[in-house]
Amino acid sequence: MKGLGLVLEGGGSRGVYTAGVLQFLMEKNIYLPYVIGVSAGACNGSSYISRQLERNKRVTIDYVSHPEYLSFRNYLKKRQLFGMDFIFDTLPNELVPFDFETFNKAVEEFVVGVTDCKTGEPLFYRKSTYADDMLTLLRASSSLPLVAPVVNFDNRVLMDGGISAPIPIKQSIEDGNPKNIVVLTRNRGYYKKPATAHWYIRRKYRHYPGLLEAIDRRHQVYNQTLNELFEEEKKGNVFIICPTEKLMVGRIEKNKNKLLHLYNRGYEDVKSISDSLNEFIS
Repeated sequence: MKGLGLVLEGGGSRGVYTAGVLQFLMEKNIYLPYVIGVSAGACNGSSYISRQLERNKRVTIDYVSHPEYLSFRNYLKKRQLFGMDFIFDTLPNELVPFDFETFNKAVEEFVVGVTDCKTGEPLFYRKSTYADDMLTLLRASSSLPLVAPVVNFDNRVLMDGGISAPIPIKQSIEDGNPKNIVVLTRNRGYYKKPATAHWYIRRKYRHYPGLLEAIDRRHQVYNQTLNELFEEEKKGNVFIICPTEKLMVGRIEKNKNKLLHLYNRGYEDVKSISDSLNEFIS
């Protein structure tokens, strides 16, 4: 499977779809040699690399009603809807332990995408170099503007990787993977509309003009990437897995039934095309 990458889009709560897809792949012992993700995609991908079946489901669905996971109380206390300390410290170190040993020993390369707030450009950190900093990098990649604070790391100020590289297939190709399996968290036919940058965003991040520019052009990057994906799909270089039903889950969702349905949808979607997927991999 050399030269084959697995690219995971973000999407906040919509990432439970990807969790369902990865659950099926793990059950079938399908591990791709290169995995790259941003935001929720990166978080799900880390448990895939550590071979922890059901962990993504437990973290993203079972604990979603916990007040420290997602609540306005978090926002009032810390100006973050998602409790970043709870998600990236308490959960992986205490409640749903992350298997760091298996993750670190895994032969697969794992890459996390983040956005440099000063330049607005994407940065990519590899497990082979930054394994000990992975929780910090996952936190940075998942730090959405307005609902989570910036993350200081490696003399840089970092935020959500989905801002600058929402579907990081370009990096996978640059890293030597001409063929890629791409998991999207939006239905086919979806194209992103220009963001209406709220005055508060511009005020809050006025010291990061690069970040503001990246937010402004995000829809262009996203839509252009989609068009390129579909062209590569026609050529046989890309295999796309995406929701086959209209999404009922947004970026921020606390309804467990909706989340579980989307998780199961991801599992069933990839199961239904598993023969074509195996043929693509082989």
